Amino acid sequence: MLVVGATASKSGNQGPATALSTSVEINHPTLHKTVQVDGLDIFYREAGPKDAPVILLLHGFPTSSHMFRNLIPQLSDRFHVVAPDYPGFGNSSMPPVDEFTYTFDNLAKFIDKFTKKVGLDSYSLYMMDYGAPVGFRLAVSHPERIESLIIQNGNAYEEGLRDFWKPFRTYWKDRTPENAKALEGFLNLSATKWQYTHGVRHPEVISPENWLVDQYLLDRPGNSDIQLQLFYSYGSNPPLYPQWQAYLREYQPPTLIVWGKNDQIFPAEGAYPYKRDLNNLEFHLLDTGHFALEEDGDLIANYIGRFLDKRVAVKQ
Repeated sequence: MLVVGATASKSGNQGPATALSTSVEINHPTLHKTVQVDGLDIFYREAGPKDAPVILLLHGFPTSSHMFRNLIPQLSDRFHVVAPDYPGFGNSSMPPVDEFTYTFDNLAKFIDKFTKKVGLDSYSLYMMDYGAPVGFRLAVSHPERIESLIIQNGNAYEEGLRDFWKPFRTYWKDRTPENAKALEGFLNLSATKWQYTHGVRHPEVISPENWLVDQYLLDRPGNSDIQLQLFYSYGSNPPLYPQWQAYLREYQPPTLIVWGKNDQIFPAEGAYPYKRDLNNLEFHLLDTGHFALEEDGDLIANYIGRFLDKRVAVKQ
């Protein structure tokens, strides 16, 4: 147990000293660790009891496990929480595109190997944005490992790919330099900030460190090439939607949906279809945007805790 304390005192000639003291108990501080997977350094954040139910947090674009920095301590009192950075993201290795295959198939394979390397035999999956195509590949490959799903603005239905995706569809059909250039605007600072601030109730609540940290990492030499590779690879996901939906229908994993309904990237139209395929579903649309944790993190943490307490047995 780590105890952080502060004491201030003030004494005078007319009476005894007075003291103010505060202490905060941190039972399970977040650890920042790195493990090697096939020669690459995979960075991850980890907290919570090792014998507790596991939550594997899968981040979106253009961020990293940094997006979970506030959620992790809210869950680590009774869950074992693990949040890796994909290759090319955050603090993980960033090999150039001519040395690494940046596809969602390969990202999923790396995260699968990562889970085995750190000893995660079964887990609940938190899937956001890019985390959905990574996570659904894991679920389809290893349904026996999935205890439950937590889906936050993570798409698995054609209904969820609206107007925002038109230039991406063009690129998927015709991978030309001109069509790639049309997507470069999604990699600049204004676009990154927009992802965090569009659709939120109170923009002043959103810390600028979010888009500044993400943009710093996007601006690393060679990273734009990585992101364009993944923009193209995202086109491999819609053809797999029927397979992912079949997994949901067959295995019926307990599922919590917490979805920022004002998201233009993955709008609420992508959330409703989950109701078709899932019987054991808890469904919440939140009045916020794409990165719902930034504005409604406390609410989402409460939903997750209550959901998992009811559906995932606590390991003794």
